[in-house]
Amino acid sequence: MKETIANHAYDYLERIGNLVRMGARRVPPVNGIQPVQLEALHYLSSCNRYSNTPLAVAEYLGLTKGTVSQTLSVLEANGLIEKIPDGKDRRVVRLVLTPTGEALLAEAIPPRVLALAMGELTEQASQEIVAALQGLLQAMQKANQLKSFGVCGTCRHHRLEADGSRWCGLTLEALQPSDAEKICREHTAPDEALDAPP
Repeated sequence: MKETIANHAYDYLERIGNLVRMGARRVPPVNGIQPVQLEALHYLSSCNRYSNTPLAVAEYLGLTKGTVSQTLSVLEANGLIEKIPDGKDRRVVRLVLTPTGEALLAEAIPPRVLALAMGELTEQASQEIVAALQGLLQAMQKANQLKSFGVCGTCRHHRLEADGSRWCGLTLEALQPSDAEKICREHTAPDEALDAPP
């Protein structure tokens, strides 16, 4: 029974994924920007300052370093991102969207086909779908021992003080309120901490 449900889930997710990619491809191309390059751009717009490196992009997208290097070169050549040396470690390169990259992404994500479909649903149905997809994603990441790349504010290391200040318990650095809404490659869900060996 579970295998049949998994097959049905795969069928639906595959078809939805194809429709979402089809919608993204309808955005006017910028010098041949491909879906994988758009995915990298979207990730970089959503991640925090600990997670905007070429390695993090490769981990998030599940791609090789070589493929990601080519992807980032195309984005940089088209003026969609810029590479900035890290302020603390000059060997590390930070990737930041340019205004042109932000404008392209705003037009492409979410694809119109998805936005229209979600608009047809009730608020409750939309929230239930998002919650179910989030749960499925977390279960798949856990089953495959992948990094969660979760939102900073849901991490076991995120600290919110009574005065409203925030800081990271892992890096011991202060956080801005906007950091709490961004994806972090160091994210650890509170329940994962309980499963971890002492």
